[in-house]
Amino acid sequence: MPDQKVLREIKESEAEADELIAEAEQEADTRLQEAREEAEQIRQEAREEAEQEAETRIEDAREEIEEARAEILDEGEQAREELESKAEGRIDDVTEYTLEQFKEAIHAQT
Repeated sequence: MPDQKVLREIKESEAEADELIAEAEQEADTRLQEAREEAEQIRQEAREEAEQEAETRIEDAREEIEEARAEILDEGEQAREELESKAEGRIDDVTEYTLEQFKEAIHAQT
């Protein structure tokens, strides 16, 4: 009978060990799944942050481009105004020169 008791205790110990192994495997599977979910969440957050950073950089670039465009347009406007001013200042000179040339041409014909 002592042998049966020892065998029963061995079987009970094996059953307990199998149960502990099953629980450990279940715990490992659960932790692995949680780690995978956490990793996916981290990847998603990183993607969202990267997209936000890209959008911010694009918006900053657009603002810089718009500022440069406005500056170029202002410079062009100033240059146009200067040219108009110079041209208007020369109208009298050109008109006088044209009249002189016309008068000389008329006098040369008479």
